[in-house]
Amino acid sequence: MAIYIVGDVQGCFSELIALLTQVNFNKKQDQLWLAGDLVARGTESLATLRFVKSLKKSAKVVLGNHDLHLLAVHAGIRKEKKQDNLSELLNADDVDELLDWLAQQPLLQKLPNENAYMTHAGISPQWSLKKALKQAAKAHKKLASKQRGEWLKVMYGETPNDWRLAKTDIEKFRYTINSFTRMRFCFTDGTLEFEHKHTPLMPNKKLSNKEFVNFTDENIPLTPWYELSKTIKKHTWIFGHWAALMGETSQKNIHALDTGCVWGNHLTMMRWHDKKIFTEQAHIK
Repeated sequence: MAIYIVGDVQGCFSELIALLTQVNFNKKQDQLWLAGDLVARGTESLATLRFVKSLKKSAKVVLGNHDLHLLAVHAGIRKEKKQDNLSELLNADDVDELLDWLAQQPLLQKLPNENAYMTHAGISPQWSLKKALKQAAKAHKKLASKQRGEWLKVMYGETPNDWRLAKTDIEKFRYTINSFTRMRFCFTDGTLEFEHKHTPLMPNKKLSNKEFVNFTDENIPLTPWYELSKTIKKHTWIFGHWAALMGETSQKNIHALDTGCVWGNHLTMMRWHDKKIFTEQAHIK
């Protein structure tokens, strides 16, 4: 059995199928792991969800921010934006079945027999692995329950961005969702920062001033979450979400797989046992 792990598909279904064809993926023997954001922005979100769901136990998924937003739109909590590109999916005859399945997916997955984990955005620098596992399980239980709509209503917002200030169940839930699905940069004390999405400065890599902004308007330095986390040093982590990284991080045990296929770049997939990377250039639609 081979495990293949792919970054943000975001409705780029034809590129996903092309990648699986490259590696002769066999759903009876292999597994496809997806690092969240299966849907939105791309033109084939419906086909993507139908396909991944059809793989049954051969697919391992974590929820991303766009997946959660889709659930909120379907529940009438948020309105669809034109750029979401979700109309075909939302109007499909099997939309309820698809989204019930989607809501059952976790925020965190552990690779079998490995000290390795997958989430959409990462793990909060303020959390131990034990804390992350606990909060992921709690949030998953809420989203998979009959009270899903009530929790989706309180999901939005950027406070608290400090775990130490999360006192209520709602605050802890919102912080958990933001950590696992929206986080990129953090302040030096590990609190979450949501404004910046640019490329962090990489060792031995020269970037223009337009590509790299080192400070916020308040002149407070920002750091990628994976450079602040002490927990991450002891584990291997796989994530998507941060397309600006284009697969590059400063640490060998951190694998960033979102390479912005939906923005015209390419879809990236990693074969786990040898870490070989496969790519598929975005198809012109």
